[in-house]
Amino acid sequence: MVERMTVHQNIKLPETRSKLRIDGISHRFDDRLGGVLAISDITLDIRPNSFVSLVGQSGCGKSTLFNILAGLLHPSAGRVLHDGKDITGRAGLMSYMLQKDLLLPWRTVLDNVIFGLEIQGADRPAARDFARPLLARYGLGAFETHFPVSLSGGMRQRAALLRTLLCDRDVMLLDEPFAALDAQTRFSMQQWLLTLWKDFARTVLFVTHDVDEAIFLSDEIVVLSPRPARVREQIPVPLPRPRPREILTSPEFVRIKQRCLALLFDGSTGPKGEDEGPAP
Repeated sequence: MVERMTVHQNIKLPETRSKLRIDGISHRFDDRLGGVLAISDITLDIRPNSFVSLVGQSGCGKSTLFNILAGLLHPSAGRVLHDGKDITGRAGLMSYMLQKDLLLPWRTVLDNVIFGLEIQGADRPAARDFARPLLARYGLGAFETHFPVSLSGGMRQRAALLRTLLCDRDVMLLDEPFAALDAQTRFSMQQWLLTLWKDFARTVLFVTHDVDEAIFLSDEIVVLSPRPARVREQIPVPLPRPRPREILTSPEFVRIKQRCLALLFDGSTGPKGEDEGPAP
């Protein structure tokens, strides 16, 4: 398994077929008070090797959708298709990184990065030999024998992202991985993530509350309504790559940002009767 991972160059967005199809997904959390409809009839087609961000107000159901895609939660209705195959409710077929890095404090950086490989059955010495060049290439080589307690927030997130990448799944679900970082570190990590995405040709779904972050990273932004989450609009991001810092103030960037903000905050009240109760 370790030998299969390949660094790709000059990745191009592909033909129109879907790497991932979210087909009519709805989910209700039932309780004695009648329950909460968290997601309502979401359908999306995600192209291979694309970077797609989901933005929506807090509590709208983004994390619930990710748990469904990861196979950790079975939807009340709908299907998840990967390369045309129904994988609804099947865990372990996508890489999934939460907001917290969840590094194991008793493991070094190197051994944290290879943890997913070991779970998948890789031999530890072979996994270490495979991971060391990647740590060096992506800025962690000097820290491979360090423990997480000695790392900055940005370095911890780098280690967690490399661990997610090495799980060798062609779809990565990233749930607000940079939310706890300061602005400067966050921008550096965004650039670093785009380097990994380009090199390894992954399909990425990325949850964020930061509209600037979504525009800077993405090929497409999916704006979700307040709970229950529905697709309000899919916004293409036609900005050229690579994207320098100066693009953040370009007219096209500002135009896309204004559209996203209008969708997020104009008429943002959810349907009557669906706003009560906590949303996962």
